[in-house]
Amino acid sequence: MKKVAIIGTAGVPARYGGFETLAHQLVLNLNKKFKLSVYCSTHLYAKSERKKTWNGARLFHIPFNANGAQSIIYDIISILHALFYADTLLVLGVSGGIIIPFVKAFTSKKIIVNIDGLEWRRAKWNPAIQKFLKFSEYLAVKFSDADITDNFAIKEYTAKHYKTLSYLVEYGGDHAKPVKLRKKDYQTYPFLKSPYAFKVCRIEPENNVHVILGAFKRMPKKNLVVVGNWQSSEYGKNLIKEYEKVSNVHLLNPIYEQTELDKLRSNCYLYMHGHSAGGTNPSLVEAMYLGLPIVSFDVSYNRHTTKNLAVYFKNENDLVEAIQKMDIKQLHNLKDRMKAVANANYTWKIIAQKYEHLIMGFDFEYAKKPLLPKFSNINSKYLAQEGIAHLKHTQFFYENR
Repeated sequence: MKKVAIIGTAGVPARYGGFETLAHQLVLNLNKKFKLSVYCSTHLYAKSERKKTWNGARLFHIPFNANGAQSIIYDIISILHALFYADTLLVLGVSGGIIIPFVKAFTSKKIIVNIDGLEWRRAKWNPAIQKFLKFSEYLAVKFSDADITDNFAIKEYTAKHYKTLSYLVEYGGDHAKPVKLRKKDYQTYPFLKSPYAFKVCRIEPENNVHVILGAFKRMPKKNLVVVGNWQSSEYGKNLIKEYEKVSNVHLLNPIYEQTELDKLRSNCYLYMHGHSAGGTNPSLVEAMYLGLPIVSFDVSYNRHTTKNLAVYFKNENDLVEAIQKMDIKQLHNLKDRMKAVANANYTWKIIAQKYEHLIMGFDFEYAKKPLLPKFSNINSKYLAQEGIAHLKHTQFFYENR
């Protein structure tokens, strides 16, 4: 059995975000295929919770934060440690990308990097950090043995900027489950008594929380519930001050317990997705798997994830108009379309198999595929044409599809 190290997450069992859920699900689905090890941050797990193994995977706890500036040190230490035993290093994120060229200079160990979304574009980073993250992304893509993108729009980006054909692996959503409401839930959350739209996200400008809140303020008969980390930034604190007294808007603090979160989102009549950065956003995929009608911010990432079948908005006016025009029939059609797309593309069994195929592909001399300059500069419509449609997909000969 191959020894695979999963690096770059806060750890398992998942408690934090998208990459953590990915690592969690890879362990559950691949623990009989590979000898897995996962690196965990002591910042998230108390000393009594730091187990040596979890579901067959070895756990290594590192005394640094897996997020923020410390993530660079965290990832570098994890990568160097994994070189002593692992056959394949699966690095989630590009924080440690700066060390990959040096590592590849003296080892034949295989390094796979999932670059996530375009982290360097996030508004929360200052220009210096943005430049570092972009440079780290460049090194991770250029010197890794394989690079993964989770959205076709990001795959186009790497093709154009790095002249390479990334391996497309999205994100699973079937860990999200519908939850039936009980009497006590209506006491805890009085807004459950009326239809409501729902959104969960980090409260950051690129998630367009201000746009969504502004739109619902103009529609006092439409209820909105938003779950997020309001106190983590001035942006969030200012939104609280502006909207906490708006009667149809309900702002809730972060909910990390999966069942509690699913209780709220699985019972909404409409899911609002405002993300404008990243690739395949976990919250969107989870909402799709729950069969929720989706109204999404209009960027290429979201259109690719929803296969162009959701309702889209670009600004506050668009959103108000779209919601006011919706009727029951459209909501049901939206729900069915989103569920069908999720079932076909975003289950963890499918996602785990793609990771397995990529890891095993090195035994069949898998190598990253370069693109000729004339192909790396073509636009989306040309990519879709029959003559070069193969550029949209990476598939190994032994995959059964």
